[in-house]
Amino acid sequence: MELFTLVLVILILIIVLPLLSASIKIVREYERAVLFRLGKLVGAKGPGLFFIIPFVDSIVRTDLRIVTVDVPKQEVITRDNVSVKVDAVIYYRVADPISAVTKVANYHYAIALLGQTVLRDVLGQAELDDLLSKREALNKRIQAIIDDMTMPWGIKATAVYEAHPVAMRLRELQTLVEIAREKALVVVTETYPGSQLSKTAATAAVIKERIGGKQK
Repeated sequence: MELFTLVLVILILIIVLPLLSASIKIVREYERAVLFRLGKLVGAKGPGLFFIIPFVDSIVRTDLRIVTVDVPKQEVITRDNVSVKVDAVIYYRVADPISAVTKVANYHYAIALLGQTVLRDVLGQAELDDLLSKREALNKRIQAIIDDMTMPWGIKATAVYEAHPVAMRLRELQTLVEIAREKALVVVTETYPGSQLSKTAATAAVIKERIGGKQK
């Protein structure tokens, strides 16, 4: 009889302990768990300890911390028909875990593609000079558009930063050099010795002198 009881207790422990372990879930402070019961949405749980029904409930964890998306270089044609390559970084966070899980399949991938589209669209409506002088305003405009479009997904865009000034400044000087060949313009810019921008400005000055010599 004692042997039978011992075997029964061991069998119960073998069955109960795995079920108990599967029913206990712990969610960190920066996470939320979206709970589904038999495929139906129940709600968001956490942070801390909570219980689920094994084989009946399922959870999807979401991270509430700020995440960065590196937008690869995009070739943009500005309003004044100048071709430039720009890239950007998008910072976002999950504001509504339920919407982030149920409204979009992969919100990180969706934001990455959306950022590329919005970046090309907004910068394509600006002139080359605006990309340099109104960079902060353009960043805020891109952020506002992304934030507005991702709000139904439960996503909040916190910041957008473009990363292109040196390359675009060089491209602008190269454009001015081409204009100087025909109109004898003097290119003036802030440079430091030995830089690419300094060399480009020096080339423009030489062109200016040659054009002046021919006119004499």
